[in-house]
Amino acid sequence: MAKSMRAKLERFFKNKVAVGDIVTNDQIRKVAAPGSTYTRRIREMREDGWKIDTHRDDASLKPGEYRLAAPPPSTRAYTFSRGISNRLRSAVLERNGFTCQTCGLGAEETDPDTGRQVKLQVGHIVDRAHGGKDEMSNLRAMCSRCNEGARHLTQEPPSWVWLLSQIRRASIGDQQQAYNWLKAKFEGKKS
Repeated sequence: MAKSMRAKLERFFKNKVAVGDIVTNDQIRKVAAPGSTYTRRIREMREDGWKIDTHRDDASLKPGEYRLAAPPPSTRAYTFSRGISNRLRSAVLERNGFTCQTCGLGAEETDPDTGRQVKLQVGHIVDRAHGGKDEMSNLRAMCSRCNEGARHLTQEPPSWVWLLSQIRRASIGDQQQAYNWLKAKFEGKKS
């Protein structure tokens, strides 16, 4: 299903959209199957060299608008096996305590910046575009907002020494909040 959706979107952008044209979510939904994850397919296209801008790339675009910024690539820049198995995805989420490893928000908590419920994804530490693999040691739980912002970045997770140094530098109130959060997170769990 994902491959056929991707092919439909590629045909749509190649045949119906001129460079510089703005396309809306509504137009894309007409091409996509009902309930499909077309945003993920567009993100994959961008990873493969398609120059499709969003409001995060160009402030003149509104959320839900896309602009084809350059002609479609003649071939894919990278070829990857798509998809992380459900077993691996579950193992990563469980290992990370169903918590975003970037911002610290937990699954289904309310994001204070957006007011929306947090949805977790599995993201790469070293992006596939930079040679990262779909293996446990290179995957981490991330909320959708942090995962989108981490696109193509290579960043190692902070060490416990660095984290401890940051907590020591924080105010007593912030240290207390960190303590309360850690206590709630690990209460009842065996070491």
